[in-house]
Amino acid sequence: MHLAKPVAMLKQRTLKSLTRAVGVGLHSGQKVELTLRPAAPNTGIVFRRVDLPQPVDIPVRPGSVSDTRMASTISPGGDPGAPKVQTIEHLMSACAGLGLDNLYVDITADEVPILDGSSAAFVFLLQSAGIELQNAPKRFLKVRKAVEIREGEGARLMWARLEPYHGFKLTFEIDFGHPAVDATGQQVSFDMGSGRYKQEIARARTFGFTKDVEAMRARGLTLGGSMDNAIVIDDYRVLNSDGLRYDDEFAKHKILDAIGDLYVAGAPLLAAYTSFRGGHALNNKLLRKLLADETAFEYVSFEDETRAPAGFAQLAPAW
Repeated sequence: MHLAKPVAMLKQRTLKSLTRAVGVGLHSGQKVELTLRPAAPNTGIVFRRVDLPQPVDIPVRPGSVSDTRMASTISPGGDPGAPKVQTIEHLMSACAGLGLDNLYVDITADEVPILDGSSAAFVFLLQSAGIELQNAPKRFLKVRKAVEIREGEGARLMWARLEPYHGFKLTFEIDFGHPAVDATGQQVSFDMGSGRYKQEIARARTFGFTKDVEAMRARGLTLGGSMDNAIVIDDYRVLNSDGLRYDDEFAKHKILDAIGDLYVAGAPLLAAYTSFRGGHALNNKLLRKLLADETAFEYVSFEDETRAPAGFAQLAPAW
């Protein structure tokens, strides 16, 4: 006789143990220490400023985003005058890539360390702590109808769109009109269900142009930036001696950022995301537009994990 296999629900995930990292903030240049700690089911991802006289918790959600210039910055209730944490997108991208739902991030300054400018070091940190399944159903934010944000026109046009999809896939097209960037892949599509986030996306680094760096430093930005944590480009070429990690690293980094920006939703998306020349600001506006229309989304769980999109039930393999 055949015994029916018991139905397993798709569960939430947290860390098995705590893990730490020390680095510098890309913009502040300040030394900062991160401690990543397990959290109970339904906690979500919560940043905690432990350097303040009274520690301040900042839960990650679309309304917490208080600034999207150069990076995604959050503060309690999205108040720009309140304590903040800047540059959360690379760590958030790693959490999304590994399917982590619940996590406390204790931080000793107002900016997440840039490490090597990609998500790879965060993936390594999270996996070295181990990932634990929790006895609570994993919640997804399922997009039920298309939502789009368009800004600018002609050469300044940019847009981003979310559409219904049983899974999570992203397509991004860049257009910088720069010889070094134009010589690389301009469009990338990636499906999270492939299980290849770590190999194909996580190692793509942030990038900057030398002509912008001087102006930004004058404004007190990119004080911690260097060729150890960014791709640096002059008017013609990539200056890093080791070149690019992927032949389409620029476009892949934009996908890495988008994964992190969209994970601010507080639950993984079931959607197809497409963007042309978008960035942190457009991604956050897109999420807010989606969540403002109650007919555009619903929260779903999978009591039977075999009904979840392909690739979403497996735990990310060890590094």
